[in-house]
Amino acid sequence: MPSFDIVSEVDLHEFTNAIDQAGRIITTRFDFKAVDARFDRQELTVTLFAEADFQLTQMEDMLRSALIKSGIDPLAMTVGEAETAGKQVKVLITMQNGLESELARKIVKLIKAAKMKVQTQIQGDQVRVTGKKRDDLQSAMALLREETLDQPLQFTNFRD
Repeated sequence: MPSFDIVSEVDLHEFTNAIDQAGRIITTRFDFKAVDARFDRQELTVTLFAEADFQLTQMEDMLRSALIKSGIDPLAMTVGEAETAGKQVKVLITMQNGLESELARKIVKLIKAAKMKVQTQIQGDQVRVTGKKRDDLQSAMALLREETLDQPLQFTNFRD
C-alpha cells in the first residue's frame, strides 16, 4: 500500500552554511565595522550578539535571508526575547525540528475533515499517511501545502 511521512526537519549542514554566510555578511557591511557582532551556533540554536537592539534585528534579517537562500523555511525559527548582558545585547533563536503533538493532531484532523480515502497515524514526531491509490496521497499533500501551519512540512519516505 502506498504511503508517505509528514515531517518537519532542518538540514543541519545547510543550517551551518546559512549561519556562516550571515557571519560573512556582517564582516563586509559598513554599518557593522568596529562592532562586536557575531553568531554562535550550538546544534539547533543560534545566539546573536550585538551592541544594540537595532543591530540584532538587522542580524536576524540577515540570518532569515541566508536561511531562505539555503532552502530552509524561516517559519522553523523561534526568536526569543532580547537580553542585555553588560555592553552587549543577545537573543536566542531556536530552530524547530520534528512535529509537536498538537500540530500532528491538527494535521490528522485536517486530513480526516477533508474525507479523503487515506489513513493517518502519528508516529513520534512524524505522521504517516497511507492509502490505496497514489492519487489520494498526492491530494493529501496538496491539501497540506495549501494550509498555513505554524511549521514548515516536508514529505518524505514516499513508497508506492
